[in-house]
Amino acid sequence: MNEVTFGMALLLATGLLFAKLAQLIRLPSVTGFILAGLVLGPSGFGLLTMESMGHRLDHFTQLALMLIAFGIGEHIELRKLGDVARDVSYIAVVQALGAFLFVAAGILVLTQLTGTPQSLADRLTLSLLLGAVAVATAPAAILHVVRELGARGPLTATLMAVVAVDDGLAIMIFGMAVSAAHQLGGQGGESVLMAVLASAGEIGGSIAIGVAFGLIIDLVLHKLHSREEMLTGGLALLLICGELTRMLHLSPLLAGMMAGFILINRAERDVRLFRAINGFEPPIYVLFFTLAGVHLDIAALKSAGWIGCIYILARIAGKYGGAWLGARLSGAPRMVRDYLGLALIPQAGVAIGLVFMIASDARLSSWAVIITPVVLAGVVISELAGPLLVRMTLEKGGETRTSVIHTQCAGLSPRRCLRWLQGPDGVRLAPWEREPLHPAANPEGVVVFGASHSATARGLARIATILAHHYHALPMSVRVLPKREKGRLSEEELEALFLPEQDEAASLGYPLQTEVIFDTPASGLVSATEYNQGRAVVLGYPLGRKPLSLQKVLDRVAANVLCPVIAVRFVGSFTCARILVPFLFFQELDELLPVCEAFAEAAQPRISFLHLLHADCSRQEVEAAEAQITAWLETNLVDIETDVRVEAADSRLEAILDATQYHDLVLMTAARRQKIQRFFFGSLANSVVHNCNKPILVIYTPPELS
Repeated sequence: MNEVTFGMALLLATGLLFAKLAQLIRLPSVTGFILAGLVLGPSGFGLLTMESMGHRLDHFTQLALMLIAFGIGEHIELRKLGDVARDVSYIAVVQALGAFLFVAAGILVLTQLTGTPQSLADRLTLSLLLGAVAVATAPAAILHVVRELGARGPLTATLMAVVAVDDGLAIMIFGMAVSAAHQLGGQGGESVLMAVLASAGEIGGSIAIGVAFGLIIDLVLHKLHSREEMLTGGLALLLICGELTRMLHLSPLLAGMMAGFILINRAERDVRLFRAINGFEPPIYVLFFTLAGVHLDIAALKSAGWIGCIYILARIAGKYGGAWLGARLSGAPRMVRDYLGLALIPQAGVAIGLVFMIASDARLSSWAVIITPVVLAGVVISELAGPLLVRMTLEKGGETRTSVIHTQCAGLSPRRCLRWLQGPDGVRLAPWEREPLHPAANPEGVVVFGASHSATARGLARIATILAHHYHALPMSVRVLPKREKGRLSEEELEALFLPEQDEAASLGYPLQTEVIFDTPASGLVSATEYNQGRAVVLGYPLGRKPLSLQKVLDRVAANVLCPVIAVRFVGSFTCARILVPFLFFQELDELLPVCEAFAEAAQPRISFLHLLHADCSRQEVEAAEAQITAWLETNLVDIETDVRVEAADSRLEAILDATQYHDLVLMTAARRQKIQRFFFGSLANSVVHNCNKPILVIYTPPELS
């Protein structure tokens, strides 16, 4: 068996599994990746170790670091930073100094109390080196959480800019600390000034290479046009940039950040490479963070001792206190002042790199025995808790996708919010605020609806009444009860079953027809529809997490009636001011038209038509589809406010779910498929019903009418 291939498969599968488990308890995915690595590595089951894998996956780490650095550069857009540039400079400098001074002072006091090391010079050396390492953050973990949450806003922009600047400051402070340590050790051949100049040279060289490669990438992108070419060319240049800086003993992270910074701040603002890389990097990130977890050693927590405790606590205090003070000095908003420091806690690759530099320095290598377990202990704690603090910061700032979308679920996680919206407590029916409708003088038939749950009875009555108004019919509520219940309920009890529906129909200006049938649900609804000249049938999906349990009844009713069957999934508040109508084929519009007309006549909504084409369609096909839909609308929904959007969708489901964010209600058709066909080919409508967080109407049209 190929150990590298097996190791990659194990890292990817386990990392993804733990990420999904972490999401269930509202932890960032990166925490799950790291936990997966801990389980796989020497601290867990030992399935992946340095002995079995060696350094054969290290190239993924180098690739991931360049992608991370490049992605951070995208967030440092000067046009967007605007007023927060002053905040960034103050916060970055003060929090870096805060972490350095707090850790250095804390370690110095502790060693003074314990008397180890014995000489003051040794105690100062240890304090300075640990203080310098404490400045570094973990841009990878922070960037991953930002992207996972889709965070946008001034707090996020400030955070990413501070993180980018922080690593440059860490390198500079570390260079000066190393020089001071050499002087204290009596081996200093170089002055503090030389150390400052050396650090400045490393930073300046890294920035220069990053700027050069940013300009080269920009030039190359203008010569390339396809996404595949841009990804290949851009990735090649980024990897060359990283290897060149490593050969020159410079910082690949700073160079990668500057390349992204240059590209995003060019007048052309070409973001195509960023978007291409975004689609390429997820498995690389999983490998990177899971490998990081494999390399973490829980035993370091034990060997770090009191020095490790002081290092961790003092670093947190210095980062948070420095960010708070810097934000206060710059006049930053209260949200930035109170929460930004928490997002700077993660620490990983850069800090470990600085420890390796200490170990490789002949004059300081003896200190690596003490410093390595201390820093590794800090990395373990900060990598597990840090991403959670980053998430909390962004959510408190109200800059995440979930903080905008789920406005009805105060404080719930997205998963719990969706469950609540789909349950009886989350379903709401907005009051009918328009004028009452006027029934036809001579109604023709009925629109049958079957109510089985009190939470959806009024909603089904409203939809049936709106459809009845369009068909010049009356709404009819049918209660289908088991045959064994026949004779057990009095007339008064049977009449009381229909009170919610009658009240809702009356609020719309319509009388409600009622009927009780003792039979199986499908047979009862079919017989009621046939006997009463049904113009349409409205059914409600069950509430909760298993709405598709209705499918068997739905299939039987749709196969045995000669009118449209509309299945309704209630989620959250039911309103119809903005309606989304996604469809795949132009012929579906004729099936959707009666329902669109019914809502248009009764509620005057804004209706958006979303035509989903295959992902490889040409621009000419998109334009032809837009023209075809526009022509259809000119003859069918003339007086209604409509939008038309044609999209070449990579994923039909995701395209629909993304569009639902801006709408109240979804109308779509369902393909008529037998159970075996649905098993093999799936059902787009069923997938939307299962995953959508907005109410949806699915229309099943008989073959005779389609």
